[in-house]
Amino acid sequence: MKVVVDDVSGWLRIFDDGSVDRTWTGMPEALFLMTPVAPFIAPRDGVTLHDLPGSPSLRLYLPAGGQPRPEKLPVFLHFQGGGFCISHCSWFMYYQFYARLAASLPAVVVSVELPLAPEHRLPAPIDAGYAALLRLRDLARGAAAGPGDTLLGSTADFSRVFLIGDSSGGNLVHQVAARASAESPEFWAPLRVAGGVPLHPGFVRSSRSRSELEQQSDSVFFTLDMLDKFLELALPEGATKDHPYTCPMGEAAPPLEKVALPPFLVGVAEKDLIRDTNLEYCEAMKKAGKEVEVVVSREVSHSFYLNKFAVDNDPITGQRTDELLLAIKHFVERH
Repeated sequence: MKVVVDDVSGWLRIFDDGSVDRTWTGMPEALFLMTPVAPFIAPRDGVTLHDLPGSPSLRLYLPAGGQPRPEKLPVFLHFQGGGFCISHCSWFMYYQFYARLAASLPAVVVSVELPLAPEHRLPAPIDAGYAALLRLRDLARGAAAGPGDTLLGSTADFSRVFLIGDSSGGNLVHQVAARASAESPEFWAPLRVAGGVPLHPGFVRSSRSRSELEQQSDSVFFTLDMLDKFLELALPEGATKDHPYTCPMGEAAPPLEKVALPPFLVGVAEKDLIRDTNLEYCEAMKKAGKEVEVVVSREVSHSFYLNKFAVDNDPITGQRTDELLLAIKHFVERH
């Protein structure tokens, strides 16, 4: 019989044979946020939803305007969060926000199916994010393998691709943008990465920040237990949180002055456990001469906008979600 050797906040159990169980065992009221949303072609919530199998597989949100658009739309390449260990791009929590983002801007949203740790440690999800960007480049050059690819290619303005990610997905925004920017514009043409939007990125240090010590987690979706154990499972064997994947502003990382990056809009939540290291990252980026805008969402916590129940029923969460969407819209319009 297999024996559980670790249980992470109800999200993930590791057995003595190395196998992993990601069945949610926490409060059942939260289960609807993790329910996969099936693709559909009849417009709903202002979008149609399509799955594009491949390496990696993609999920495509297209605004459903009803009429052909005179201009092609900017593209968001989306990396979901989950501490590199849990969650899937098909979950309702991502659908409800990214469908709204696609419909309201409007924009094309492409979510990447990411490999999960501990089976696939970093840099596996970074590699998948970069491979997704290469796949978009090939589509921009006319390589369409299926009807979903054709839909994306006919709608997207590949000269305005924005990387966006929640929590650990925000780490991927930085890493994929840095890797992409190391190549020449000709390598990517006609695709261009126009900007990055890390939302509450999982940037931390080995030592506790003041916000980690003083903030009380008010969400089952982000606890110190998850922060510590997920990163231990996701980082390369023997690495600490000071690794460049989780601390790009630290001494072990390449100097930010030498890292080419597009303009960034960084989302920070006032009540986030990792608020202080998020702000430290923003200051380090500015000091390095990077173009960085910061939107601080007051009175809310980590990835608040993904909790549909709170968005609909708590006026503050709803207002801060509206403000975040507007900030993203204005950022895209400027770039």
